[in-house]
Amino acid sequence: MKVSLFVTCIVDAVFPRVGIATTRLLEASGCEVEFPLAQTCCGQPAFNSGYADEARHVARTLLEAFADADAVVSPSGSCVGMIRHYYPSLFAGDPALSQEAERLAAKTYELSQFLVHRLQKVDFGGRFPHRVTFHPSCHGSRLLGVRDEPLELLRHVRDLEIIDLPYARDCCGFGGTFSVKMSEISSTMADEKADNVLATGADVLVSTDMGCLMNIQGTLSRRGAQVRVMHLAELLAEAAGLTEEVTA
Repeated sequence: MKVSLFVTCIVDAVFPRVGIATTRLLEASGCEVEFPLAQTCCGQPAFNSGYADEARHVARTLLEAFADADAVVSPSGSCVGMIRHYYPSLFAGDPALSQEAERLAAKTYELSQFLVHRLQKVDFGGRFPHRVTFHPSCHGSRLLGVRDEPLELLRHVRDLEIIDLPYARDCCGFGGTFSVKMSEISSTMADEKADNVLATGADVLVSTDMGCLMNIQGTLSRRGAQVRVMHLAELLAEAAGLTEEVTA
């Protein structure tokens, strides 16, 4: 299957290793991965801040970038949620673009959902002898229904022990611009999430969204906590021996 990688802003600019790990997992699953250079932001920051026109302008670029893709896969439930749930309404006033938005929404997937449901690939082999706890991102779990898919993938990693995260479904406090506009509330929420992560005694915290992980990692780092923070793609690729040359 030919797959187009939607890498997202935060992965492209700050965590490129996640994009590399995602690509290698897809290739190990038999996919031919393309990276359309014309892709930009999905428009979510502007959309969530009430700037629909500006979001529409950015989103139109994404429609064009992935127009010929058979399937679009991203390591972010948040950005995929924007495309799947809000693009059709964002372009509802334009019949031609509305159809393009519907088509893009229908063929865009969050990574774990694509692996488990579309490819039916849950076992990449390898081992990861660590205690791992999982944080479900709000947009991934609530907008897309990503719940058991990441855990199903983790359960197939040898020697990996999954530790339940207390109050797992509570938000980490990131929420994009929310963490800037309401920083005190956001910090308190991040502190609570960090408390719960540390209470598990886990060696590694895993999630499917780098926005969440960046936020939680910042709080853990300020406390001097020795918890490794990884995107699901990074863990699976490392366990399977697909990341030896990744240095980004």
